[in-house]
Amino acid sequence: MIQALPESGRKRFRSLGIHPFRHIHYATVGAFSNAPKNARRHLLRRLFSAFPRGWPGIALLLLRAAIGVTLGVQGGCYLGESDATLATWFAGLAAVASGALLLIGLLTPIAGAVVALGGAGAGLSLLPPCTASQFDSKLSIVFAVTMLLAIIVLGPGAYSIDARLFGRREIIIPPPISRTQG
Repeated sequence: MIQALPESGRKRFRSLGIHPFRHIHYATVGAFSNAPKNARRHLLRRLFSAFPRGWPGIALLLLRAAIGVTLGVQGGCYLGESDATLATWFAGLAAVASGALLLIGLLTPIAGAVVALGGAGAGLSLLPPCTASQFDSKLSIVFAVTMLLAIIVLGPGAYSIDARLFGRREIIIPPPISRTQG
């Protein structure tokens, strides 16, 4: 016995006279307009999240603030060293800059990745030590890197500069008006 396949949802809507997205045309704007459609979609999904609002957005703001302030203090400890070398100055400036970027939520995935790599380098003793370190134990480094990975994966949240610059926008172009010769 041959069974008929179920009707798709779109066909059922159209049979009722409902035509979703009939008169809406979308346009891509910016640097991604020449890339293939799938590449644009996946790249934007990768770099920017949905920028959640409400309690999830506040939680992401608190995560960013905790890591950003801690990195600022750690960078200040590096820069306040009496016998600072060039590597110590570089580590201090990188910590202060990335902490500020995380605090305000600008270029969050990139700043988070830089800090996560720096945390891994500090955990493996590749970076010069600071006398008054915020990350004294390996456990605190693991917690900080875990928080950074959460920020990188989830995104900066709605309360960030990234959300203002790269938030979801929909450009609706009305259908062309047909001009008849008369």
